[in-house]
Amino acid sequence: MTDPRPATADRVIFTDRTTFDPLAATPAGAGWGWILGYGILSVVLGLAAFAWPFAATLAATLVIGGFFIAAGLVSITAGLVGKGHEGRGYAIGFGILSLVIGLVMAFEPVAGALSLMLMVAVWLGIRGVLEIALGARFRRGRGLMIALGIVNILLAIYVLATLPWAALTLPGFILGISFLLGGITSIVSALHHRTGAPAFAVAG
Repeated sequence: MTDPRPATADRVIFTDRTTFDPLAATPAGAGWGWILGYGILSVVLGLAAFAWPFAATLAATLVIGGFFIAAGLVSITAGLVGKGHEGRGYAIGFGILSLVIGLVMAFEPVAGALSLMLMVAVWLGIRGVLEIALGARFRRGRGLMIALGIVNILLAIYVLATLPWAALTLPGFILGISFLLGGITSIVSALHHRTGAPAFAVAG
């Protein structure tokens, strides 16, 4: 049955009131300032790593050492506490090795950086040899694979020939490149996001 009473102001306000949907998408452009700030900070850190590569290398070595220490403690605890499985000895041994490496990197970062670059050089050399051997068996892309192997071997020789300078500066330069490129990407994305484009949009 229809209500014969005329619509009042209260009833109009009630019927015209819009509801808030907490699941609605965030408006395009929201938060672009935070993305821009992150990008600028990353660029500054990247430039600082280029200006002081030795300090950046030590900082990276300390961070990696912290991860090794954490992984070692967790693995040792899992081996001691865990029962009924055959991997206890492996877990404890792996944990002790990780803990020792982490402590060396934390308390002797220069020695840790040297060890890290030696491992990188060995890895590059072995990879280069394997790529050359594999490329020689290819029918297609043989030249490219062999060239890649040669480049990796040359990089390994360069690292070994420039020790200890490479060990104390090269990780800092790599860290600087990472921060710099990441910061530039964030700044460009923030400026696009400001105009209403989705941040870090992917092609559909």
